[in-house]
Amino acid sequence: MAHYPLNHHLRQPYRVLAGAAGFYLALAGIIGIATTLGDPFFHRGADWALGLRFNPAGAWLTALLGLAVLAAAAIGGNLHHRLNLVLGWTLMAAAMVVMALIQTDANVVNVSMVNVIVLAALGVVVLTAALYGQVESDRAEH
Repeated sequence: MAHYPLNHHLRQPYRVLAGAAGFYLALAGIIGIATTLGDPFFHRGADWALGLRFNPAGAWLTALLGLAVLAAAAIGGNLHHRLNLVLGWTLMAAAMVVMALIQTDANVVNVSMVNVIVLAALGVVVLTAALYGQVESDRAEH
């Protein structure tokens, strides 16, 4: 079993960074949903929002991931630790998968290399927040 530091003195700044990452993803996804409104779900157009390329499928996926990260940061405690471990690895894995599919017809979420870089960077931020976010008990943080 892995050892994660308990009550690390930087857990709050990391939690704020994870919240900012979740806010950016959620906001980009919501603006992407508004921008791609009316397009087919797996459309391969050139719609951009906050520097990321979207179609409705990618916008919804980004918004949901962002809201999940934001909710985990808002909840805090060990739930934040556990959820962000999963979400951080999910973001990083998603970045690698879409990078492998970027120049193929399997790029159904219409991502560009910018999306890959942003997903990987935010995945590292979320994962780092998770690694240092564990508390001794859920009551210790409140």
